[in-house]
Amino acid sequence: MMKTFIIAEAGVNHNGSLEMAKELVYCAAEAGADAVKFQTFRAKSIISKHAEKADYQKRTTGIEESQLEMVQKLELSLEMHQELVETCKQCNIKFLSTPFDFESVDLLAEKIGVDLLKLPSGEITNAPLLLKAALTGLPIILSTGMSNLGEIEEALGVLAFGYLRFSQAPSIRGFQEAYASEEGQQVLREKVTLLHCTTEYPAPYVDVNLRSMDTLAAAFHLPVGFSDHTNGIAVPIAAVARGAQVIEKHFTLDRTLPGPDHQASLEGAELKQMIDSIRQVELSLGKAYKMPTPSEQKNKFIARKSLVAACNIQKGEILTIDNLTAKRPGTGIPPIRIWDLIGKVASKDYQQDELIQE
Repeated sequence: MMKTFIIAEAGVNHNGSLEMAKELVYCAAEAGADAVKFQTFRAKSIISKHAEKADYQKRTTGIEESQLEMVQKLELSLEMHQELVETCKQCNIKFLSTPFDFESVDLLAEKIGVDLLKLPSGEITNAPLLLKAALTGLPIILSTGMSNLGEIEEALGVLAFGYLRFSQAPSIRGFQEAYASEEGQQVLREKVTLLHCTTEYPAPYVDVNLRSMDTLAAAFHLPVGFSDHTNGIAVPIAAVARGAQVIEKHFTLDRTLPGPDHQASLEGAELKQMIDSIRQVELSLGKAYKMPTPSEQKNKFIARKSLVAACNIQKGEILTIDNLTAKRPGTGIPPIRIWDLIGKVASKDYQQDELIQE
């Protein structure tokens, strides 16, 4: 049985506070997540002073400040990263973070020493960042929100090119050649996981399209998971039942806190309920063959029926559809054999409800 890798997405729900970030680590560990993930960025490197907030950010944080001003408050310093890594070690949970710029890739790969990078949907067309991430040689989980198959293939070409460290200068043709090569396909299978995602907060259920996971798996032959932005826990649980190997879900200490992502996040108890439910689904998926399981074998004789005398039957009497019937327990002749017995002569006297032994 393959265990789903569950990422508790703390994101920027620490509101820039190290203590709150540590509390998020404790919460994720207590809920049973495999990893807790933050976001690593330098706001001025990724957001221009002219960038507007998304509609959901306007709803949750107001319209007075710019997107840049909002995001600057949520940066984590190198020292904060280091303390969070240590906290994760103490809690036996993996530290992850999403880099949004070159400096952040270097911080995570070289200064922090992560063994896995998570790249967000918004960067799937950012070829320079994808290339920078692949050149680290680290495995990558790539979210695919807002993208089509062609854009995903282009992104995978960039990653293949970076992993293979082609000697030629980066180019669209070079990315295509890397993707089409046997070596490129092999390294992608070894290094990359795709996450289906709907980039809206919260995501409408009608836009989730979990069947897209099947399409991703068939198109790219890579491990596939699901990054969830819906309200509640039903959809990520369903994603695991459909074969998701990774689940990512935003969580917070308190949905009423100020900040862009709190309202669309789970609280700790809900996160634990989601993870517990996913583990139950994993156990329930079981094996593909159909046969009685050990736990139900003992119930066969109780739940099934046997042929019994519908009334008193004397020795020598002809067995008919009227003097035979099916009743529990299932320790005798199964009812499917009734037509084999009809017309035969009873070899002994039978009392009503007595098991037939012909």
